[in-house]
Amino acid sequence: MAQVGNLQLTKPAPEFSAKAVVNGEFKDVKLSDYRGKYVVLFFYPLDFTFVCPTEIIAFSDRSEEFKSINCEVLGCSTDSVYSHLAWINTPRKQGGLGNMKIPLLADKTMEISRKYGCLKEDEGVAFRGLFIIDDKANLRQITIKELPVGRSVDETL
Repeated sequence: MAQVGNLQLTKPAPEFSAKAVVNGEFKDVKLSDYRGKYVVLFFYPLDFTFVCPTEIIAFSDRSEEFKSINCEVLGCSTDSVYSHLAWINTPRKQGGLGNMKIPLLADKTMEISRKYGCLKEDEGVAFRGLFIIDDKANLRQITIKELPVGRSVDETL
């Protein structure tokens, strides 16, 4: 069975609870909120960086395609909800995200990144992790990449 740290494919995904920016507002989000749906949980290093907005915008812009297959997309970094909101409120032409159709989780304590094995401890940021969690909260895909390596939304779908 494939394993990364304490994570194992087909085994339960670590539960988490975090503040998030959802539709421009601060909300509490838990993995258990999505029981009965698939979840794509992706981690990115920092707000206001050059590679991140492209991926995050792509996941957001295609969120309806994910919803059509009973899947929700969640983004997560070690930034605060205030940083997330500032990035969302910055126009895309100025390096911001603009309107987001997916929640952005704030992992200020780095607990979620650590649980999912993608925390770059020496910098306090997450590697680019992507986890597909099934409708019973079991891990179906575990991918962790170096900071400069991006992801494909098409491949994830």
